[in-house]
Amino acid sequence: MKLSSKGLYGVQAIFDLAFHAEGNEAQIKEICERQAIPPRFLEQVFQDLRKAGIVTSRRGPRGGYKLASPPERIRLGDVIRALEGPVQLLAPGRNREPSEASSYLVAQEVFKGLSSGIEACLDAVTMADMCARAESMGLTRRPPPAYVYAI
Repeated sequence: MKLSSKGLYGVQAIFDLAFHAEGNEAQIKEICERQAIPPRFLEQVFQDLRKAGIVTSRRGPRGGYKLASPPERIRLGDVIRALEGPVQLLAPGRNREPSEASSYLVAQEVFKGLSSGIEACLDAVTMADMCARAESMGLTRRPPPAYVYAI
């Protein structure tokens, strides 16, 4: 299984919201600067994540995206499935000769079990787990931008 750029950027963006925004909204521009993600691409990613109910959005100058649930309830598998679809290690079968059909069925059954195992591993990791790992690696949370008002 190879994760596409869309899946990788989605994981980075959700982690960024969990780690840096801490329940507040963040604008795409801020996330793109911290994570080095192209803004137009991230907008598309967030549309899929919003449809999946992983993030919510608010329009306006102080708007942005935020997590729809606490980081403890957002699993890595949820993000991957929202952007990549279900994990499948074997493509659907094609017309095969009878002698090949039995070995194909065995391989299909084995890969189906492996796919389930990979999904279980992805579901075992939450965004809160990723935040804890980031802290243990020495990453620091960035404070929210300070707004300056002048009259």
